[in-house]
Order: sequence, then C-alpha cells, then structure tokens
Amino acid sequence: MQKSYQYYDIVMVFFVTVLVVSNVASSAKIVDLRMSFFGFALAFDAGTILFPLGYIFGDILTEVYGFKRSRRVIWMGFFALALSAAVFWLVSILPGEATWQEYAGDAAYLAILGGMSSGGIVLGSLAGYWTGEFSNAVVLAKMKVWTQGRHLWMRTIGSTLIGQMVDTVAFVLVATLFGVFPWSLFVVLVVTNYLFKVAVEALMTPVTYGLVNFLKKAENEDVYDRETSFRPF
Repeated sequence: MQKSYQYYDIVMVFFVTVLVVSNVASSAKIVDLRMSFFGFALAFDAGTILFPLGYIFGDILTEVYGFKRSRRVIWMGFFALALSAAVFWLVSILPGEATWQEYAGDAAYLAILGGMSSGGIVLGSLAGYWTGEFSNAVVLAKMKVWTQGRHLWMRTIGSTLIGQMVDTVAFVLVATLFGVFPWSLFVVLVVTNYLFKVAVEALMTPVTYGLVNFLKKAENEDVYDRETSFRPF
C-alpha cells in the first residue's frame, strides 16, 4: 500500500501557489532597489522576490519525500503555470465591458498582465521552471546519497546553485530569442536574477532546516534515492 502523508499535499499547495503568484508578480512590476552589486544594478521583476521560495519547497519535497514524489509536484506546478498562462491569454482576447474600458481598459490589462499571455514570457517561464526544478531535485537527491544525509546546507545551496543557474539562463535566453528582452541586457538579467535568488535561498537555510526536521519527524519519512531512476517522466 502507498504510504499516506499528513503534510505532503500542504507542501505541494504552497509550492504551486508560490510558482503561479510569482509569475503574475513578474508581469505586474519591475523592482529597482537602487543598489548595485559588483557593478550590476539590483533591478528585477517582482516575482524574483517570491520565486526562490519555490526552490525551498522543492528542496524540502526532495529531501523528505524523495525524487519520485517531488517529480509529481514539479509536474503539477508545470501544468498550473501553463493553465494560468492560458487563462490570462484568453482573458486578453475577450472583449472588455464598456464601463471597465473607461477606468481600466485593455491597454492597462496588457501593460500589467500582458506578460502572462506573451508567448516569449510563457515559453521562457515554462522552459526555465521545468529544467531548473528537475536539475535542482536531481542534484539534491544525489548529493543526499553521496553525503549519507549529512550537511543539509550543502545540499540545499549546492542544488540551488545549479537549479537556479539553469532556470535563469533558460528563461532569459528563451525570452530574449522571442524579442521580450534585448540581447544587450542578457548578461545583466541573468547575473542579477541569479545572485538574488541564490542569496534568498542561502538566507532561508535556517528555515529550510526547521521545516525539514519537522516534516521528517511528523511524517516518519526520510527518503534516500539510491535506486531511483531520475527520468523526468
């Protein structure tokens, strides 16, 4: 019989919610902290503030429940992201009501949420999310076996360094190829987004430790992927 878990679905809901909300925030606003890091201005889409939490939940899922159950959640997130993009696109092509057009209008909708229906943004987000999350899960699962379950901080940060790099490069590359961003901003966007996401993950390490320890005890589970096939399907 398949084991039943008390908190697995809750973690999955938080994971998917963070993913969808961060993508909406990315289309809604660009944040400028008025600071620079090694000459790079810390300006990024608003979703970058929340998106790293998705990797934290991904780390928790893989660390506690193993790659197979983490894979299921990654796919749920992928389909939720695709569905939300389809809904925003459908809304963008539907005719707006006359009164709404006066105080808001299609131009405002497209200016704020148009990115959620933009082909380049959607494809970039899906490509970055899919490649980054699976890279993160595989690296963490293998490092857990290599370290024999020791040094959780090394696994969470190490997997994030790989996963976030793959995610950020894939997203910015696809979006740039579709003309969303100019090539002149490619390096700046990759570096600033990557540094910020990794920094958030590192700062949240104590929280990750606390949640992992709590879930391992509460669920009586601590999966080691020694015989796991790391295929995404």
